[in-house]
Amino acid sequence: MENTNKEEYKIHSFDADTQQLLKTALKDPSGVDLETVANFIIDQSLKDTAFCKEAGRICYTITQAETKQSGANVFRRHLLNRLQQEYQERDEMRARSLKEWVCFVTFICYIFDYLKINNMPMMALVNPVYDCLFRLAQADALENEEEVDCLVIQLHRIGDQLERTNMQRMDELFFLLRDGFLVQENLSSLSRLLLLEIIEFRASGWKMTSTAQNYYYSEVSD
Repeated sequence: MENTNKEEYKIHSFDADTQQLLKTALKDPSGVDLETVANFIIDQSLKDTAFCKEAGRICYTITQAETKQSGANVFRRHLLNRLQQEYQERDEMRARSLKEWVCFVTFICYIFDYLKINNMPMMALVNPVYDCLFRLAQADALENEEEVDCLVIQLHRIGDQLERTNMQRMDELFFLLRDGFLVQENLSSLSRLLLLEIIEFRASGWKMTSTAQNYYYSEVSD
């Protein structure tokens, strides 16, 4: 997880009232309706993958501020309740909007990365995150470069820590990816390259060798 101690957050594109809501939540969580805050953050994250990282940082800071202020977990509860609702409707979401689906996967993975309990991942998120990644590893999703790209990005970010929570499911996920790479005929050259890269990345202990990095970078650039 990256440093979350920065004071500045990229919220300047929002209207004045929303900026004030978020600024108050970050410093004085008891002074705002935290359910409204959680819903706003998720609504924005489902529209823009670029905001998801910032959303993760904001959620982390609010949960830390609330714990320090009152010892409560009201914001985290509202956040997880809304995530559960979206997760339960993920198939409908994907059918409705591929962009929204990719945004959701990106956001839930950032939340898994940023929000910890006693420096450990929240176990309530482990299976939902795995389920989302498994969906991205299905044959129809592997034919879509946007979903393959999303899958590979998330595995780069959280694959190592996710594997430590349940290695068997990670093994099963990579069985799917290897099968897709070896057997599936309708993959684009980019998708095939990305799958090979993430397979080798995990095989190297979730690390990228400089030789591999130079190779894949040059291939994607070409």
